[in-house]
Amino acid sequence: MGESFRLFNHHHFLTTFLIIIAMLKLVHTTTTTTTTTTTTNTEFVKSSCTFTTYPRLCFSSLSTHASLIQTSPKLMAHAALNITLASAKVTSAMMVRLSNSRLKPKEVSAMRDCVEELGDTLEELRKSIGEMCQLSGSNYEVYISDIQTWVSAALTDVNTCTDGFEGEDMDGKVKVLVRGRILVIAHLTSNALALINHFASIHG
Repeated sequence: MGESFRLFNHHHFLTTFLIIIAMLKLVHTTTTTTTTTTTTNTEFVKSSCTFTTYPRLCFSSLSTHASLIQTSPKLMAHAALNITLASAKVTSAMMVRLSNSRLKPKEVSAMRDCVEELGDTLEELRKSIGEMCQLSGSNYEVYISDIQTWVSAALTDVNTCTDGFEGEDMDGKVKVLVRGRILVIAHLTSNALALINHFASIHG
């Protein structure tokens, strides 16, 4: 009886030990696979950003979304548009607040003109994102052409935004703040357009 009990315990221990080893191997394999996939996705984002004018900004803004982008040029362009839209929204809201603060009449006028330009930019980016979701084989060329046109227009609108802040009579701090924020949106929009054009060249 005692011998049988010891054999049973030994067998049970051995079985448990083998199960634990198998589980550890599975965890290691899964972790290794996940790490490899993450590295591949991040490297894809980095290499895709070389097609843009501002690759460092491209990578810093998109690398955190690598797991969603994976290795898809379409998802890369889509993510770039969404990030640009989000940034433009924040800047537009900031400028609305500034236009209601104690500024010179000329500064208020320039601020409101800029908000209007950004409103056009937001609309063009939203339409582009909507079209990206609708891309299909039969309507691909029409949709991608629309997207390229709208994002190009958005870039023009953003660049136009700073025109009203030229001149010596504009407050230096306001000018620097506005131009700094607008410059980021312009660069993000430029990068998004470059990624869209890259996607179009691959698909076409």
